[in-house]
Amino acid sequence: MQDYRKLTVWQSSMALAKDCYTVTMSFPRSELFGLTDQIRRSAVSIPSNISEGSGRGTSKEFARYLRIAYASGCELGTQLELARRIPMGPEHELADLLSQVEDIRRMLTTLTQRIETGNS
Repeated sequence: MQDYRKLTVWQSSMALAKDCYTVTMSFPRSELFGLTDQIRRSAVSIPSNISEGSGRGTSKEFARYLRIAYASGCELGTQLELARRIPMGPEHELADLLSQVEDIRRMLTTLTQRIETGNS
């Protein structure tokens, strides 16, 4: 397996996680153990699963963890959309995060397909 830190999708998902932490700092304190925590956990789960899958040693396991990372991206997208609709943070920042999630999900789909077909 390749070094996950060199993967664009891992780098992008790390930037997304950082951005999620930054944006949620402005959320109401009453949400610290609610939506703030959920968003942060989902965001961290994406690069964490990419790196864990890379360390598993087989293409099959790597693809499995990439699908888990994709699912975390779906979860994060829902949480960010809810935060946007409430609203809990600046509209433009939440919209940007949602766009980043979509980009990362596309990258994960492409990488998963490449891993599964042996074209990594």
